[in-house]
Amino acid sequence: MENDIDYSSSKLTAEKALQMLRAEGLDVTIEQAEEILYFLRIIANIAVLKHLSKRK
Repeated sequence: MENDIDYSSSKLTAEKALQMLRAEGLDVTIEQAEEILYFLRIIANIAVLKHLSKRK
């Protein structure tokens, strides 16, 4: 997994994501939770950029 941005100060940590995923019945490792969280951040960034580009 290649991180361009440091998310170490993020409120949603991999550990918290792991807890949330397990609460929903998904059995994942901490590494998988990190990758899922990274992917969701990419998708969120794309959505925000798309929304902001429509406003111009």
